[in-house]
Amino acid sequence: MADKCPVDHGSHSSDQSCPVDHKSRTTWASVLPGTRPAHPVNASSLSTEREVSSIPRIDNGNWVYPSEAQFFAAMARKNHNPHAPDMKTIIPIHNAVNERAWSELMKWESGRGGEKCGGVKLVTFKGRPNDLTPKARLMTLLGYSAPFDRHDWVVERCGTRIRYVIDFYTGRGAGPSSNNVSFYLDVRPALDNWEGVKMRAENIWQDWFGSVRSNNIPSQS
Repeated sequence: MADKCPVDHGSHSSDQSCPVDHKSRTTWASVLPGTRPAHPVNASSLSTEREVSSIPRIDNGNWVYPSEAQFFAAMARKNHNPHAPDMKTIIPIHNAVNERAWSELMKWESGRGGEKCGGVKLVTFKGRPNDLTPKARLMTLLGYSAPFDRHDWVVERCGTRIRYVIDFYTGRGAGPSSNNVSFYLDVRPALDNWEGVKMRAENIWQDWFGSVRSNNIPSQS
């Protein structure tokens, strides 16, 4: 398998790019501060350097993020009217959010034996920005903001494959005039197989009864 970005944002990935669909592009552009470079930036000046992620692939090695030039070219091929200066802002955040998603996923995988067979690896990924998860749909009915994006990642742990669902939410930093963007990621196993159901049930048990137990332990002071 050729190197790709860990997330395809709803499109099929080509060998050397990380496509992004129109909704994802406009969403990311709307939540990021405007870029005003001191000098004009054009497509030919965009970096071709690619950052290696910390996310292992099933066929050895790690997934590799797209360069600024690749990200721009993928969007241009789909007639999404990309702006070269935006790449300077979008790429670092794109990469950092994916790293955070993997970190949150690995919290679920902690202690489940993946290290015995070379560690947990990302097998496939799919962007589904137009498909609300049942949890996200319920939360919006209760008055909460909808996620701006959704991804499904399938990982392998010692021969067992688990699909994870990731809902992406955005916010602003403190203060009415703040331009700082914050992200909240709701990462959890999907409930489409027994392993996912078991993991979610164990997490609920720990959250409820683990906290009750710790609160009932008498102080030693």
